[in-house]
Amino acid sequence: MKTTITLMGKTYQFKSLKEIMAKANEEKSGDQLAGIHAQDAQERIAARHVLSELTLADIRNNPLLPPEEDEVSRVIEEGVNEKIYASIRNWTVAELREYLLSPNVTNNEIAHIRRGLTSEMIAAVTKIMTNLDLIQAASKITVETRCNTTIGQKGRLAGRAQPNHPNDNLQGIKAAIFEALSYGVGDAVIGINPVIDTADSVKAILNMTKELIEKWNIPTQNCVLAHVTTQMRAIKQGGAADLLFQSLAGTELGNKAFGISVELLDEANELILKEGTAAGPNVWYFETGQGSELSADAHHGIDQLTLEARCYGLAKRYKPFIVNTVVGFIGPEYLYNSKQVIRAGLEDHFMGKLHGLPMGVDVCYTNHMKADQNDMENLAVLLAAAGVNFLIGVAMADDCMLNYQSLSFHDIATLRELLHMRPAPEFERWLEKMGIMENGRLTSIAGDPTLFL
Repeated sequence: MKTTITLMGKTYQFKSLKEIMAKANEEKSGDQLAGIHAQDAQERIAARHVLSELTLADIRNNPLLPPEEDEVSRVIEEGVNEKIYASIRNWTVAELREYLLSPNVTNNEIAHIRRGLTSEMIAAVTKIMTNLDLIQAASKITVETRCNTTIGQKGRLAGRAQPNHPNDNLQGIKAAIFEALSYGVGDAVIGINPVIDTADSVKAILNMTKELIEKWNIPTQNCVLAHVTTQMRAIKQGGAADLLFQSLAGTELGNKAFGISVELLDEANELILKEGTAAGPNVWYFETGQGSELSADAHHGIDQLTLEARCYGLAKRYKPFIVNTVVGFIGPEYLYNSKQVIRAGLEDHFMGKLHGLPMGVDVCYTNHMKADQNDMENLAVLLAAAGVNFLIGVAMADDCMLNYQSLSFHDIATLRELLHMRPAPEFERWLEKMGIMENGRLTSIAGDPTLFL
């Protein structure tokens, strides 16, 4: 494996693939915090040049975190189709990029070769792509999944309704759900982040949302984003859950900090398939975000983009209905400003899609980050152009419980109108039946939640 390059009369010597991967990454405050970043633009370019000439076999043969030391690495390795890998193992990272961007390569062809890729290979090619490359390549990939409804079709943009409430008041949650529905948002999921992480509280929210869905015959699915063990207890006590949720990290230690393991996820998977209320077969909802492993001191000196890719390698095991990166939620320690948030959002969406995941994004930022709502709207347009499966909407783009800024319900409606996209098919038919939408456009009663009263 070549680790040295001379550019403009200066020789750059990298000690390992881990160092090459970290220094090839776009500038991220999280990598700087970890002390693994490129010192300047010249060193970053040198690292990318070296990375682009490595083969996929070089990456697989030099594991950043060996499988015998980490269960996420084992899951990723176990997921590789060896015959397909053998056919592409001698490709360079640059050749993989050219393949993905070729106008003659189809979604089905990409779906075939991705079965021979590891998460680290996907992270590597991401590092040598521009923002427009990431948009173009991701736009070619469609990933359809089905829970109670099907999302991910070309030309469709789904939305998660996130009707959070500061004290889990059921009437307050219901009011926000009605507002979301009135704007045509909720086809991906009606998903609530609870304040109170108890089985009783989670069960109450699950059953309220399920009753509401059944009363209005809404073609969607419900989920309460508590810890997976709390959801499991709620389900065993009679909670009506369509989807099971959990946040993921890209290392075994990071997941341990989240209170989970592959063994626990396997147990939860068995439970939701047996006792969940959805038709399926896709019954998981995972969230990720660059920087969580560093927060838990569980990064092993690996850069945050590569760790994010490894999250997707783990998520793939469970064939989820939806996955999203909460791209700007962790804060400026990991993504300092809007430029870094926009880049990370495009990276995460592309990497998730190349893993074969139904990828969405929470286009968001915290109030102490150097970003504003205009930046988020810019990223939302880029992601919609890239074919993102779904985006998240909250009332007035301001989550009153989690205290961060996201997109509003009407932002998602605007993106659909602007880019000639539509909701999930079953949900669109329901919106038409309710008089909220007609011929793919919202009607005059849209945005009025009182129609549900």
